[in-house]
Amino acid sequence: MLGNTRPLTVQLGGLRVAITAGAGGIGRAMADGFAACGAKVFLCDVDAEALAACPHPAMTADMETVEGCETFVDEAIRRLGGLDVLVNNAGIAGPTAPIEEVMPEALSRTLKIDLEAMFHCARRAVPALREAGGGSIVNLSSAAGRFGFPLRSPYAAAKWGVVGFTKSLAIELGRHRIRVNAILPGLVAGDRIRRVIEAKAQANGRSFAEQEAKALQPVSLRCYVTPQDIANMALYLCSPYGATVSGQALAVDGDMQSLV
Repeated sequence: MLGNTRPLTVQLGGLRVAITAGAGGIGRAMADGFAACGAKVFLCDVDAEALAACPHPAMTADMETVEGCETFVDEAIRRLGGLDVLVNNAGIAGPTAPIEEVMPEALSRTLKIDLEAMFHCARRAVPALREAGGGSIVNLSSAAGRFGFPLRSPYAAAKWGVVGFTKSLAIELGRHRIRVNAILPGLVAGDRIRRVIEAKAQANGRSFAEQEAKALQPVSLRCYVTPQDIANMALYLCSPYGATVSGQALAVDGDMQSLV
């Protein structure tokens, strides 16, 4: 069972939106959704193939580096003529291993891309958002940002950090009419989760259907969410309907109760 595949329709004419990792997956659904609602979109990605297939204005940028973050935001502001929305979507899965087997460089890379990049992009974007008279920052966290996630400690640490960063920034920027929220996706439909379930099924001697049912057992609605579900939440938050929603960690996960 899938979540929503229909895009939310709101009027966002002229809204200037920068999206990190926007050429595929959740980022692409967001870019398509904002553009369909009349917004002007500029995005970045490190995936050259996805960028080549993307119809939206874009550039290559590596969110692992401070320079990559700053260059992207500066270029987005230049190309869009200002900024109203920053979507911090870039992230990696990080290592899957017991803590004693996680190498320092793997931890560092996960934190850089999944947490520090949001800080660097926001730091660069805030003056433009303030100049625009307010706006929105949307940070992508995860269900791993509210549950324990054994063997995935770098990823979980980063995603919990995103929630704390979001709440702190919302308080700091509220007087400038800048709203800051985090979205916490659950099991997102797509090739990635399918490969995870296939690997677990093989390792546990189960069929795909059996392993899938086990994965969905902690989800009250027994469903995956879709990239469109996540995009719709971002569209709502950045629209006039979300004008008083800030400082929130919003789960879009079918009411997931645990990750284990």
